[in-house]
Amino acid sequence: MSEMGSFHDQWLANCGERIRQTAAANRKLSIRGSGSKNFYGNAVEADALDVSEYAGVVDYQPRELTLTARAGTRMEVIAALLAKNNQMLPFEPPHFGPNATLGGCVASGLSGPRRPYAGAVRDAVLGTRVMDGRAQVLRFGGQVIKNVAGYDVSRLMVGSMGTLGVLLEVSVKVLPCPDSECTLMLEMAADKAVDTMNRWAASPLPLSATVWRAGHLYVRLSGTESAVQAAMPKIGGEKIPDGETFWMTLREQTMPDLAMRPLWRLSVPTTAKVLTAPGQPVIEWGGGVRWYGTDMSADTLRALAKQAGGHATLFRSNQPVQQAFSPLTPPLAALHQRIRLALDPHGVFDTGRL
Repeated sequence: MSEMGSFHDQWLANCGERIRQTAAANRKLSIRGSGSKNFYGNAVEADALDVSEYAGVVDYQPRELTLTARAGTRMEVIAALLAKNNQMLPFEPPHFGPNATLGGCVASGLSGPRRPYAGAVRDAVLGTRVMDGRAQVLRFGGQVIKNVAGYDVSRLMVGSMGTLGVLLEVSVKVLPCPDSECTLMLEMAADKAVDTMNRWAASPLPLSATVWRAGHLYVRLSGTESAVQAAMPKIGGEKIPDGETFWMTLREQTMPDLAMRPLWRLSVPTTAKVLTAPGQPVIEWGGGVRWYGTDMSADTLRALAKQAGGHATLFRSNQPVQQAFSPLTPPLAALHQRIRLALDPHGVFDTGRL
C-alpha cells in the first residue's frame, strides 16, 4: 500500500470514529473544506469536521470526458489539470476564495454564468462516494456518463450543504473548451433585456452567458470560430475587449453591483417581468436569476418572488442568517426529512444550515 493510500485510509478511519463519537455525545458536525462558502446558508452551532486534507484526483479520462476527485481537492488544481487538455467544468462554478474545494462546490450546488446553456452542477455529477451518519462509506452513481442505473441518489448531495453526509469523492463530466468566445454589450432597459434574452434563447445562437446590469445587456458567444462570427451581427452591440475578466467578476461576485449587503437571489421564470423591488437588479441566466442588494424585508421579497412564480434566498448578509432559504412546502419538507433520516438517523449532520 502506498504512503498516500495509507494516509487516506487512516483519514477515513478517523472520520468514521469522529462521526460515531459525535453521535454518541448527541452533538452535531459541520463539514468544512476551505471555508469559502461559509457565508452561504443559515448560521450553525456545531463542531467542525475539516475535510480539506482528503484531497487528490483519483481518475481522469480526457477522452471519456470524466474526472473523479476527492472532496478536498482544490478547484484551481482541477481547473489546471483540465486546461492541459483544453477541457473545463461545464457549469463554470464560482470559487469565492483561492482554496475552494470540489466538495464545497458540489455541496453548495452553485453554478456560474454558463449554467443555463451548459447545465448545472447537478447535471454534471455522475457519482459520489459518501460517509453517512452511521460512518458507513456508500457509493452512488458511477464514473462514466453511460451509468444511469438505479435512483440517482448522488445528485441529492448537490446543494445538500453537508446535511446528508460527508462527501468523499465526486465523479463529474467535463467538456472541451470552446474554440472561440466573444462578449458583446448592448444598451437597453431591463424589461427589454429580459424579452431579448428569452428571444435569443429560442434561436440557434451559440449563447454561453447573459447578464443585464446598469443599463446594459451583455452576452457571451462560445463555439467554433465560424459559429461565433456568424452570430455576432445577429446580436449586434459593441464587442468588449476583456470578456473573460468580465464574466469572472460576475462569477466571483467581485463587481460592485453584487458587493452590497444584504444580497438577495431571486430565482424566477425567465419570462417574469422585472420586479418592483427598490434599486436596480443584476439579471442573469437568461432572466432566471435576479440579484438585489436591498434592506427590504424577507417576507416582502419572498412574496414578490412567489408572485412571479419563484423563490428568494438571502445569499449574503452582514450578520448571521437564521432563514436564508424559503421554507419548504409540507410535502417537500416531509420528503426531505425521510431522506435525511435514511442517511443520518442520529442527526449528526442536522445542523440547520438548510
